Amino acid sequence: MSATAPAILYRQHLDVLEQRATAALERGGFDHLVVPSGTLHYQAFDDRDYPYAVNPHFKAWAPLTRNPGSWLVFTPGRRPTLVYLQPFDYWHVVPEAPGGYWVEHFDVRIIRTAEEALQHLPQPVARCAIVGEPQSALGDYVPDNPAAVVDYLHYHRAFKTPYEVAMMREATLRGVRGHHAAERAFRAGASEFGIHLAYCQAARQDANELPYGNIVALNEHGAVLHYTELGRLPPQDSRSFLIDAGASHGGYACDITRTHAADTAGEFQAMIEAVDAAQLKMCDQVRAGTDYKRIHLDAHLALAGILREFGVLRMSPEAALETGVSSAFFPHGIGHGIGLQVHDVAGFAASDGGGTIDKPAGHPYLRLTRVLEPGMVVTIEPGIYFIDMLLDEVRKNGHGDAVDWNRVETFRPYGGIRIEDDVVCTGDAPENLTREGFAAAA
Repeated sequence: MSATAPAILYRQHLDVLEQRATAALERGGFDHLVVPSGTLHYQAFDDRDYPYAVNPHFKAWAPLTRNPGSWLVFTPGRRPTLVYLQPFDYWHVVPEAPGGYWVEHFDVRIIRTAEEALQHLPQPVARCAIVGEPQSALGDYVPDNPAAVVDYLHYHRAFKTPYEVAMMREATLRGVRGHHAAERAFRAGASEFGIHLAYCQAARQDANELPYGNIVALNEHGAVLHYTELGRLPPQDSRSFLIDAGASHGGYACDITRTHAADTAGEFQAMIEAVDAAQLKMCDQVRAGTDYKRIHLDAHLALAGILREFGVLRMSPEAALETGVSSAFFPHGIGHGIGLQVHDVAGFAASDGGGTIDKPAGHPYLRLTRVLEPGMVVTIEPGIYFIDMLLDEVRKNGHGDAVDWNRVETFRPYGGIRIEDDVVCTGDAPENLTREGFAAAA
């Protein structure tokens, strides 16, 4: 991006947000959209707060992620108002006055206590659609998240503006730096915890700034889909390494997974390369008019084909999908929407008026069932895992003969493989933010 691009892209982004908010308010019969940034939540029987997470509806308007107690107000036909909490506080660092390319588009009201926001919020309250967490209530301004408004906003949030894609591209560059550092640490013999620290250092974000907890898994731990234990000592023999880790920029996330083998000439490395090649073909399916459910089912066929090629499965890919055997090796969905949240909202939305699109029978963990359209950004993350409890179910269900268990034992010490990219659906060929990020860092 050039130095002037963010300001231009943001202005266009704000125009889209205002159009969407105006339509959503009309749907719900309201005059004002009121969005709290969120508040600090405190632990039970303690004075320590949980890590603060900003309301995604708030950071959609302003790239502010560390400002609890602030509010956003939009009334159609008027400049949006930012009620910005800048407290008197000698215990913590006080947020600086808002600045940057986006501020000129807001009527900014600085407040010193959270309660002062009340004098800047529109009345009557009954004419306000208040979108946020219940804990963000202030006086009579209690988030009620009216369905007509939220359904509309969530549905259209799937379509990213060029500004949002630019923010995700910047997040990706941070994530790529972290992934390169993590691989170096793995090959140097570091522990999971040490790899995690190397990642955070390179991405220049700590655990609370990352969009989700890093999954850093050595050897068999790669078979745990959300392995976040971060062992403090390295294993005696580091055979494989799976890392699922992202980064944030301007309130937007990237989500990247890579798998590495210690022996770059061995059979597990060959399987990684086969999954990577199949994953690239799946990424190419991210095109306008493609049913995302179809990509998921095609992924099962492709991964079952790889398992058959490596001697793990004795049945055809079609039979593996039909019998559910493929789900024992690939038990999660092919991906999800991504943007302001890692698992972005409205993945099942039938329309901006509500309703849902069902998941395929037998595939309960798919997080997106919509037909792809230009502007959508999705992840594509196929995986092959050797998970004991799921493989036991294959035996119990009478399909044990379809598996070569000796081959399973060969790959079991490596845990699993997952490759994940963030991909933009366009009017033409898809744009792979992740591969572009790795290429730029090469």
